[in-house]
Amino acid sequence: MLILGEVHTGFLRNSTSVSSDRAARVLSLVDGERVRRSERPLPYAVSPEQLRGVDCRLAGASGARHRAIGTVVNQAAITGGHVLQGLAYAQVRSSDVDRRLSWPHYLARAGMIETLGKVDRQDLALSFLAEASPPGILDLGAICAEIMHQVQASPELDQKTPLRTARTKLRWVALAGDQPGRVQFTIEERGLRTLRLSLDDRPPAAIAEICADIALHDWLLTSLQSLIEASDIGAVPRALVVRRFGPAIDHLLHLWMPAARIDRSVWDALERRPGMTRQWMASVNRIRDQIAAGTMAMLGQSQAGSGQS
Repeated sequence: MLILGEVHTGFLRNSTSVSSDRAARVLSLVDGERVRRSERPLPYAVSPEQLRGVDCRLAGASGARHRAIGTVVNQAAITGGHVLQGLAYAQVRSSDVDRRLSWPHYLARAGMIETLGKVDRQDLALSFLAEASPPGILDLGAICAEIMHQVQASPELDQKTPLRTARTKLRWVALAGDQPGRVQFTIEERGLRTLRLSLDDRPPAAIAEICADIALHDWLLTSLQSLIEASDIGAVPRALVVRRFGPAIDHLLHLWMPAARIDRSVWDALERRPGMTRQWMASVNRIRDQIAAGTMAMLGQSQAGSGQS
């Protein structure tokens, strides 16, 4: 088994957290299909699956090119009323015949891409995780960006965000039987992250949900660190630093709940290295220390003013 996927994560363009009912309306992208929702431990809504037909090339790291035909699963999700994700993924297999078949054949195999001729799974996985792909190669990132744009254009949203944060992109591959339990997460340039999973035989949708959860928490951590770096701690008055942390306190800190809805095994492997929760807690504690120091300073100024009067 080889599954290729990508997740893009960013703020929903709305100044306040959207309710579950409003999120469901925003994500109603397929007529007659239900938006899946949950309220615990965090509000979460995911759009119905959409299928995108593709007839393109898959590139191997060795330079091989393979024609690939089939369908890609595409969804959007909103977590905590604030965070929007676009997901795209497909399983790759070799076709039983060495020719293109009619579309009904591929539509009957939702989320499956078939290659004409045999392929090397490891070669394809290595190439897919590369930072840039040549033109004409399967581009799951473009599919993610398109569905996010579709959601962001909803008239239900006021087109304002409480924080300016960059989107992150997680490109992932999952291979069955390749050292089961292995998880390799890498931070690349320009907001790209790559993830390689070695798992037992799980449904592609379950694997995609695991990757979306990892992408969500990587984005939260990245956004919080960017905010800390831009706060000019030690260079500006502490009261100003505390004010700059206000949006993070209001809209980010309560969203950190890794593996709340998924199997913990992958997240536990990820926590051994790089240890995202340790880094998150260190960042949160730094913000709390700044707030505590700012509060003490304001109390001291207040008491000094009372003494003088």
